[in-house]
Amino acid sequence: MPRYKALIEYDGTIYAGWQVQPNGKAVQNKIERAIEKFCGVRTPTQAAGRTDAGVHALGQVIHFDTEVDHDPFKVMQAINFHLKPNTIVILSVEKVDESFEARFSATARHYEYQILCRRSRPALDAKRVWHVPVELDHVEMAKAAKHFLGKHDFSTFRSKFCQAKSPIRSIDRCEVTRNGQIILINVSSRAFLHNQVRSMVGSLKAVGEGRWQPEDVKIALEAKDRKACGPVAPAHGLYLTQVDY
Repeated sequence: MPRYKALIEYDGTIYAGWQVQPNGKAVQNKIERAIEKFCGVRTPTQAAGRTDAGVHALGQVIHFDTEVDHDPFKVMQAINFHLKPNTIVILSVEKVDESFEARFSATARHYEYQILCRRSRPALDAKRVWHVPVELDHVEMAKAAKHFLGKHDFSTFRSKFCQAKSPIRSIDRCEVTRNGQIILINVSSRAFLHNQVRSMVGSLKAVGEGRWQPEDVKIALEAKDRKACGPVAPAHGLYLTQVDY
């Protein structure tokens, strides 16, 4: 059976996250339904990452198998046709070896979190950024972010519902930059815990507000206790930007 790798972009605002839901309101539900309309049979998919409700993707990756060999471009066009009017788009499709797996073959996942710092609320991007109506010190946030780099026990920064067997993760990149009124937080790792990035961002915001000092992030990390985490950032400012293989 031919195996296809697809690159996907979606606005997660109205969806119940990536993973299939009984109510059919997940991104995976919509994509698998579109593939079924094209192929004529139910076709399961596997994604590189299970984004939560409200989280967006610029570079989600999936793979799926079909019983009939199709031209990748036609596959992309057909799925996109059946995805209308959903805010989900297939950016590219290619054939891959059967050993490729979107989740387990990934070597790195990259996320970006966007914080809008201004007094007025956003009219166009209300569900695409975290609006913070006060100024944040991104330089202090950048200092704090360095404490996340490397291999650590991230028990403080994972959801109590996280099902991962180990809280140990290695963060390869955690950078805070500014572009006008937008503060960008870019985090990269081979794998993340449930709510890890949003938990990290929430604590970095506390630093930006001056409620925490950069060293407080290190203290929270070393506590290995969820109660030491700052408020968790909302889902709608988070983007899965890229997956490496």
